Amino acid sequence: MTAPSFTVQTAPAAGADLIGPAPAPDVHAQRQPSADSVLLSADNAYRFVQDTGTAALLAAAAIVRAPSPTSGRDPSELQESASGVDLAAPLGSTEAALAEASSLYLDDAVYFHHPRYAAHLNCPVALPAVAAEALVTSINTSMDTWDQSAGATLIERRLVRWAADLAGLGPAADGIFTSGGTQSNLQALLMARNRAVSPADGPLPERLAGWRIYASRDSHFSIVRSAVHLGLGEDAVVAIPVDRNHRMDPATLDRAMSLDAARGLRPLAVVATAGTTDFGAIDPLDDLASAARSKGAWFHVDAAYGCGLLASSTRRHWLAGIERADSVTVDFHKSFFQPIGSSALLVAEGSRFAHITHHAEYLNPDQDPDSPNQVDRSLQTTRRFDALKLWVTLRSLGSDVLGELFDATVDLAAEAGRLVEDTDELELAAPVQLGTVVFRFEPARELGVDASVVDRLQDLIRRSLYRSGEAMVAATTVTGRRHLKLTLLNPRTTVADVEAILEAVVRHGRAVARTEVTA
Repeated sequence: MTAPSFTVQTAPAAGADLIGPAPAPDVHAQRQPSADSVLLSADNAYRFVQDTGTAALLAAAAIVRAPSPTSGRDPSELQESASGVDLAAPLGSTEAALAEASSLYLDDAVYFHHPRYAAHLNCPVALPAVAAEALVTSINTSMDTWDQSAGATLIERRLVRWAADLAGLGPAADGIFTSGGTQSNLQALLMARNRAVSPADGPLPERLAGWRIYASRDSHFSIVRSAVHLGLGEDAVVAIPVDRNHRMDPATLDRAMSLDAARGLRPLAVVATAGTTDFGAIDPLDDLASAARSKGAWFHVDAAYGCGLLASSTRRHWLAGIERADSVTVDFHKSFFQPIGSSALLVAEGSRFAHITHHAEYLNPDQDPDSPNQVDRSLQTTRRFDALKLWVTLRSLGSDVLGELFDATVDLAAEAGRLVEDTDELELAAPVQLGTVVFRFEPARELGVDASVVDRLQDLIRRSLYRSGEAMVAATTVTGRRHLKLTLLNPRTTVADVEAILEAVVRHGRAVARTEVTA
C-alpha cells in the first residue's frame, strides 16, 4: 500500500485573534537575533505557533511515509552526516534547522508506532499525551518547588494518589514522578538503605557492610547497578533462581535469606518483578511479601512493565500482593502508552521520603513545611512536568481504555506464542505471559548447520532483519544460549503482522544459515 503524502509548510497561526498577526519584517533589524526574537514571550507567540506547527507537520509526514520501523542503516553509514555539521555556522532560521533535523533524525529514526516494530519495551504514544507535551515544553515548568510549579504540583500529586489507589497501597501512600524505571528502582533502594542503616552509628561505609538485596535471576539490571551506586557493591545482590515460568521461587528465597542470616548477613530488601524484560514474568508477589516481612526487609515491586495490568478489567488479579509493597515502580511510558519519560515511584508510607529529604535554605527551607515542595521526595532538583501528558490522556480517554489497549498486547503475544510453536524451524523458550515471546531459530537438518553455530545465527538473523527494514526483533541469552525475542507493545499490531515477522525470521534464518555453511 502506498502511504499518503502531504506537503509540509509553515502552519497558520491558529488562534490569531488572541495572539495577533505576525508583524511585517523590519528592514532595519539587526543581523544578530535579539532576545525579543529568540526567546518565547507574549510578543512572539505567533512564532511559537508557526514553528511548532512546522515541526508537527514534519513529524506527521515522517510517520505517514515510514514504510517500515527502520531504514536499516548502520552507525557507520550515518556518522558522517552528523559529524559533518558545523555547529558554529547557524542556518539562520528555525525552518531550515528543522529541515536539517528531519534529514538527520527523522529519515533514519526507529518508529515504535510501526506494527512490525517488535524489539524492545517501547510503545506507540497516545495522541492526547503528544498534544500535552506542547504545553509542557512551552511553559517549561520546573517541578522542584511550589513557587516554580504551582498548579502543576497539585496535578502531579493527584496523579500519584490515583496510581497509589490503583495499586492498593493505602491512604498513607505517596510518590513522585521520575525519569524512568531505573531511577525509580534506585530511589526505592536508596530509601530502603537509609531506613536500614539510620539506627546505627559510625561512618556510612562501615554501616553498609553485610546488607543483602534479593532479586530474581531475571530481574532488571538496574537492581545491580543501584547496589553499586549505593555503595553496597554487586555482591550485595543475591540472584534467586526462577521456575520454568521464570518467576522467583519463594522457598528458595527463604532458604537464601536464612543461610545468609547464619553467616551474619542482613536482608536489606526483596525486589520482586511484575513483568520481567525478557519473559514478562510476574513473581509471586504475595508470597514474596510474606518472606520479606518475616525477615524485616523492605519489599519493592518493579512493575515498570506490568503496571499496565493495574488498569486491566480482566487481569488486575495477576498483580495480587502488590498492595503489600513498601514501594512500587510504574512506567507509564511503557504500558500506559505515554511519551518518554513518564514514570513514578510509589511508596506505601509517604513519611518514609524523610529518609532522602534534604533542606536547602535557598530552595526548600524546613521553616516552610506547608509548601508542597516535590524536591523533598525526588532525587532530581530541576524536573520536567512529565505528569501532565498522563493527566490529559486520562481526562481524554480514561484508564479503562488504556487497560484495554494493554490487554490487547497480551492477547496478541499469546497468539504469537502459538504461531511460534506451530512453525517447524522455531522453538519457544518458555510459556508466554505478558507481551514478550522468546524463541530460537533452529535450522532444518538438511541445511547441515553445526550446533555450535546456531547461537551465532540468532544475532545474524536479527541484524539481517534490521538491515532489510522489514521488521525489528530483539535478542537475548537464556541459560547461555542466544535467542530471539518479540516484544509486542503495540495494540495496532495484528496477527498478520506477527505472521509476517516470523516468516521473515525463518526466511532470513535460512539465508544466513546457508551462508554460514558455505563460508
